[in-house]
Amino acid sequence: MRFRLVRYFVLTSCVAILAVAAVLVYFQQQQADLFRSVQSEEAAFFGDVQTEFAKQQEESALKDLLAIHEGGNVNLTRLFANTLWDQGLSALLAKAGAIDVSHCRSIPDQQTADGKTVAPAEKKACFAEIGAMIRSLPEFAYLNDKVYRSMHRSSVFKIKVFDTRGVTIYSSEHAQVGDDKIANAGFLGAMVGKPTSELTHRDKFSAFEGQVENRDLISSYLPLYGQDGETIIGVFEVYSDVTRFLGRINQTQAATRAAQANNLQSIADASDRSQQRIDGSVDRLVALVLGLLALLFIVLFLIVRRADRLLRQHETERARNQQQLAQAEKMASLGQMVAGVAHQLNTPLAFSKSNVTMAMEGMRELSTPVDVAARLAEITRKTEDDVVTLNVAGARRRLSGLQLSGRDVDDMRTMLGDVLGGIEQMSEMVTNLRDFTRLDRNKTVDFDLNKSLRNVIYVARSVIPTTITIEERLDGMPIVNCHVSQLNQVFLNLINNAAQAIGQDGTITVTSRVGDAGIEIRVRDNGSGIPASVLPHIFDAYFSTKPEGQGTGIGLSIAREIVENHGGTIAVESTSEQGTTFLVKFPQATEHARIGLAA
Repeated sequence: MRFRLVRYFVLTSCVAILAVAAVLVYFQQQQADLFRSVQSEEAAFFGDVQTEFAKQQEESALKDLLAIHEGGNVNLTRLFANTLWDQGLSALLAKAGAIDVSHCRSIPDQQTADGKTVAPAEKKACFAEIGAMIRSLPEFAYLNDKVYRSMHRSSVFKIKVFDTRGVTIYSSEHAQVGDDKIANAGFLGAMVGKPTSELTHRDKFSAFEGQVENRDLISSYLPLYGQDGETIIGVFEVYSDVTRFLGRINQTQAATRAAQANNLQSIADASDRSQQRIDGSVDRLVALVLGLLALLFIVLFLIVRRADRLLRQHETERARNQQQLAQAEKMASLGQMVAGVAHQLNTPLAFSKSNVTMAMEGMRELSTPVDVAARLAEITRKTEDDVVTLNVAGARRRLSGLQLSGRDVDDMRTMLGDVLGGIEQMSEMVTNLRDFTRLDRNKTVDFDLNKSLRNVIYVARSVIPTTITIEERLDGMPIVNCHVSQLNQVFLNLINNAAQAIGQDGTITVTSRVGDAGIEIRVRDNGSGIPASVLPHIFDAYFSTKPEGQGTGIGLSIAREIVENHGGTIAVESTSEQGTTFLVKFPQATEHARIGLAA
């Protein structure tokens, strides 16, 4: 089967181009995804940076706000203590501190369902009574009047004063007087000299001006020092209104977030434009590469098609040359065979010619008896009587040779029998020669390989020297479908090579058998063998060890091609000074063991 170069090139090229296109598209997609991912990560990073910056800015603003108001509240506490100390604060601390609260604190707290600790109603009522007692003190009313006058229309919404026990001894919201804050974290921190501030939002809140709503407040727990400036005599809690300041901070943060969103949108738009430019550039690059691949494919297709045409022409020429060489090899074999056959035919032809010549001379000697017999027949036909008168004296001399001519008839019969035997010998030779050439059967036929081998051996005996013996060891063989003349050429070539390897005296053994692997035919000689250096090249075309002019070098190459076309194999084994064996194998098939011929 001829290799279809163009079809193979087109299929493989299409597959390769599709693979390259798929790889390019894949890498283009990967590159686009990578760029998109990088852009997204950069945008996310930039957004996170801006968000973190805005958060830090907000936290810094809140911290600054807390710090500023806490500092102001510290100053306010100092001013409050210095101003009101002699105006009732010290006396209120002393009298309130003298009120016993231990009986209230002895009431145990309760645990809620969510695990929180709360004061029971009884405890709250107890501390409410303590608060009522504190509010009844004249110092409380005096201090309250001073506080309201001082804090009216200020940003301070509420003031509380706790004694060192955590009891609220003053609150601008009177209902909170007496509350127990012993566990409050802000109170505990202030008692150790650490001011604590917290920003909270209240929906409703009791201020000096009354009930206010939706306010942002800073509550500060500040230590209240005595006159020596070192001893903490209580805790001062101040609630400052920072709604206006926090609103400005929120406005600033909103503007910052809006600017951030605008920046992020600008970055996203720029990324999209960059992505579109990159996608367009990559698409153009892919299109350019695919165009170049298509152009390369067209150029290579033209080259391959031209090469395929040249290869087909070369293959056609090679096949034609191979046929011519095979024909030349066959004609050379036929020439050698014809020379041997001519020699074999010469002997029966020679004695047949001699016998025919002698028979013709004997025929001339028989002319007298024949004439006498013809004359007697004519006389007998013309005479009606039973008695015929002969001139014996005149015919005596001619009739005297009749006895001698009778012996000549026996000799002629013998000579003609010898001629018939020679003709039969020549007929047998012609029949074997015709069976060998099989010129009348150009197609495959069902044939007995043993008959083919016998024909070849018969013809070969007329070609090779008479000092070389050919032995036949032919087992029963199945009928095979084959080119008879081609196989005859193979077998004759192997026998001729064996005879040439032997030289003068030797034996060629031809064996046929059916083995497990199929049909096996061996041609073995007891010649000098084939050198090991020559053996690998024995089937190469134009390889020959014979002197120039004595061989074409293609006999075994053609033999191998014929055998392989029949689906078989040919191998050689050779041992120096012991001989060579050629083994031809054909697969054994069903249906008359047909040999599969190559198309």
